[in-house]
Amino acid sequence: MVNPSAFSSNSPEMAKLKQHLITMVSRELEAKTPPYRERDAFVKNALTASYQSLHLSLPGSIQNQIFKEILDDILGFGALQPLLDDPTVSEIMVNGPHNIYIEQKGKLIKTGIQFPNDEAVIKVIEKIILPLGRRVDAESPMVDARLPDGSRVNAIISPVAIDGPSITIRKFNKGRLPMEQLIEYGSITSNMAELLRACVISRLNIIISGGTGSGKTTLLNALSGYIPSDERIVTIEDAAELQLQQDHIVRLETKSPDIEGKNAVMIRDLVRNSLRMRPDRIVVGEVRGGEALDMLQAMNTGHDGSLTTLHANTPRDALSRLETMCLMAGMDLPIKVIREQIASAIDLIVQQSRLRDGSRKVTSITEVSGMEGSTIVMTEIFKFEQTGVATDGKVLGDLKPSGIRPFFSPQLEQNGFKLGPEVFGANLGQMLNSGRQRR
Repeated sequence: MVNPSAFSSNSPEMAKLKQHLITMVSRELEAKTPPYRERDAFVKNALTASYQSLHLSLPGSIQNQIFKEILDDILGFGALQPLLDDPTVSEIMVNGPHNIYIEQKGKLIKTGIQFPNDEAVIKVIEKIILPLGRRVDAESPMVDARLPDGSRVNAIISPVAIDGPSITIRKFNKGRLPMEQLIEYGSITSNMAELLRACVISRLNIIISGGTGSGKTTLLNALSGYIPSDERIVTIEDAAELQLQQDHIVRLETKSPDIEGKNAVMIRDLVRNSLRMRPDRIVVGEVRGGEALDMLQAMNTGHDGSLTTLHANTPRDALSRLETMCLMAGMDLPIKVIREQIASAIDLIVQQSRLRDGSRKVTSITEVSGMEGSTIVMTEIFKFEQTGVATDGKVLGDLKPSGIRPFFSPQLEQNGFKLGPEVFGANLGQMLNSGRQRR
């Protein structure tokens, strides 16, 4: 069938052999249909037997490579599988069959990996969504899904995607990052972390704001670790990726419409339903529509200690986004009433940012202090101050307290947290000297 001497790692002969073996193994798989837990071993044995039946003598390195690529194709996600297996890759972006990019250490890099054609990309998309009961076609060209490991997937095809099918995979972080690790990475300071721990335990309502890929979900996971283990937590997400460690958790996930475009379950439906589930805490992965109003009303009617994220570039922008999303709820409320709801419900906005060098930091912790007239008053407690850029492109700067103690400090003290003035940037030496001079 093939000439072994003509083989190289990327030769047409190898492509023919791979396709022939894939066909043979796939037929065996369809004929025998082994139990799911035995599928991997069955495919490996079938591949070995199929290869031996061809009586080829390929070099060991070539044989190992062809076996890996075939197993990736049958058991995994084809050309994308090596990227999914690489722990240094955080995001995979397929822009048509011939342009595949990755995010690695915060930087976008074009890979040399390619699919042969659009059909091969669509085949991977179908493989991802088939177990989830979702569909993608000309009538429904966009789909959200997740991989078995929890990685989040968005796929879009023709006629909406002009240059070929597109896949975006936000990889699931298998090891939940504890706050100590974020401190180690320089994403947050120990004083900031101590304040946030006190706020979570004291049941303040917190919004994590940030741009796409800024690390909002990572921070939300870290903050959720501070929720006491004896509380009932309801999590609500589009695609489940939160990794809470507590025992008493109810995880809810949205559902796409069926083939007739009906029976969808949206975030707003789940937020409303969660109020009937006797939650101590409601954690919403991300608010992006009318559910924002339902969430604010829940926060204002006894469901304290809620956590969520939203897309915004500054804390002030986050409030504007909340206003817009509340208007999307379809209730004809005056802006001032919505702002009063926001000011009453939200205690803290934590701004998460992805800097130019790819690093991710908490760049601001801001208290929502109340209302003055028709304006929501905000007080910045911590802020990242950039001082420059190093020769290697690394952003230089410091996370500094503003020196202002938040208005919610008495609430923290009622829960046993008496944070010293040094946490908020007060210089104790100067305070003592000032006191002596007044005497």
